Amino acid sequence: MPRAKAAIIWVALATLIAVAFAVAATSPFLQYRQPVYILAGFAGIAAMVLLLIQPLLAAARLPGLTPRRARSLHRIAGAVLVAAVLIHVGGLWLASPPDVIDALSFASPTPFSLWGVLAMWGTFAAALLAGLRHRLPPRLWRVGHTGLVAGVVIASAAHALLIEGTMGAMSKALLCAAALAATALAIRDLKVWQLLRRRGQADRPSVSDMSKPR
Repeated sequence: MPRAKAAIIWVALATLIAVAFAVAATSPFLQYRQPVYILAGFAGIAAMVLLLIQPLLAAARLPGLTPRRARSLHRIAGAVLVAAVLIHVGGLWLASPPDVIDALSFASPTPFSLWGVLAMWGTFAAALLAGLRHRLPPRLWRVGHTGLVAGVVIASAAHALLIEGTMGAMSKALLCAAALAATALAIRDLKVWQLLRRRGQADRPSVSDMSKPR
């Protein structure tokens, strides 16, 4: 990849991330908030940023990184993502336990809570599946992990967009759109749908099989 194009990609990515954090840091919603609540909020932003970076690493789309290095960073970023989600939810629990209990029990009246809980459990499930990679058939693992991750990104974007909080409306929309686009790009590059098609063809009996006497 030409150096100019690689530089543009890195600058655009860094700018998008920096703006998301900078806008949140200057938000009037931070006034009078507890430090643990602020920490939880920024952990949520970090999780959304990682959902943008993760598919780019999985598909080796970040210039200057070899596929092997990208996969290694993908695993590390996955662990950091789980930690960010735990800090996000744990901080909100310390700030307001009743709200978190309502969200986890799907009793919250706010739609963004539902999407947030779905994204949380999806993240944990994807991380668990990542740990079982060498114990599952490669095709089953790839389809399952990719499907869970795609669901997490969609749920996280809905969660973020429905919240009126510290993230700016424009920067939040751009970050969510970039994460969704990066995920779609990775799915296209990894050709996961072809695995589903092959699985369907393998399960479908052939003409010769159907003609055999039973």
